[in-house]
Amino acid sequence: MSFSITILGSSSAKPTVDRHPSAQIVNVHEQHYLVDAGEGVQQQLIRAGINPLKIREVFISHLHGDHVFGLFPLLSTLGLYGRKTTLRIHAPAPFGELLDVHLRYFDRELPYPVEWSETDTTKHALLMENRTLEVWSIPLRHRVPCAGFLFREKRPPLNVEKYQIERYGLSIAQITAAKRGEDVRLDTGEVIPNAELTYRPYEPRSYAYLSDTNFSARAANLCRGVDLMYHEATYAAAERRAAKERGHSTTLDAAKAALKADAGRLVIGHYSSRYKDEQVLVDEARTIFPETYAAEERTTFTIEKQR
Repeated sequence: MSFSITILGSSSAKPTVDRHPSAQIVNVHEQHYLVDAGEGVQQQLIRAGINPLKIREVFISHLHGDHVFGLFPLLSTLGLYGRKTTLRIHAPAPFGELLDVHLRYFDRELPYPVEWSETDTTKHALLMENRTLEVWSIPLRHRVPCAGFLFREKRPPLNVEKYQIERYGLSIAQITAAKRGEDVRLDTGEVIPNAELTYRPYEPRSYAYLSDTNFSARAANLCRGVDLMYHEATYAAAERRAAKERGHSTTLDAAKAALKADAGRLVIGHYSSRYKDEQVLVDEARTIFPETYAAEERTTFTIEKQR
């Protein structure tokens, strides 16, 4: 089952000739979630070959324009596409006021409901869950209330080894018991340990999105062991004073967060427009965390299954 992240925007503050403001699609088992929605997000979805109707829910980290300006025209376009299912948007207050104004003046008669769920940016809390996925908020340190998001796959149910079914002639009832994690008693009275019969199809995978923030040890600890971490790196290390004053991170801050979290891989983005070549920033981060990659737009990072 798929678990991937597609970068739609990698610029900070404003769009440039070849970069768009922050936006990503997280695809978990073909369930698509939009994370931040900077200007131009719907064009980027089309360019990436992603049908906007596939978006199940939206997660907005904070209410700076470069993370939310693209959402409102997308709401209108989804209506033109004929969406019928509810769209839930997770965002800090006072997003509800912005949404109400937009709906009142531009989308009075959308063919689908839009629901806002307030994110408490001070808490590490469960925002959404379904049969296969949990999404948690991660408090961040920015100039306005801001939260990152941890997408964590739930543990898949146990499978029973086919050769063990044949070996012991297991019945449907015995197979069902084994899948529940129980030991199995054969007709002979012999008890077969569950671990001998079953396996996990894969280990749960995870992705952390750490948007605009100063370095936060708490945030890094909350996503410890994450397979893939996105962390903003607006500035090179030489601009650490500007980063601290403006509630942002440097390349080395991002790398230290990934190191502290024991992340598998790090993707950095939200580049200041002063940097024309993001590879310079990637190389700097790699001095601390070698598995660092650029958030190149329309690039997809896949998290592979591990058994």
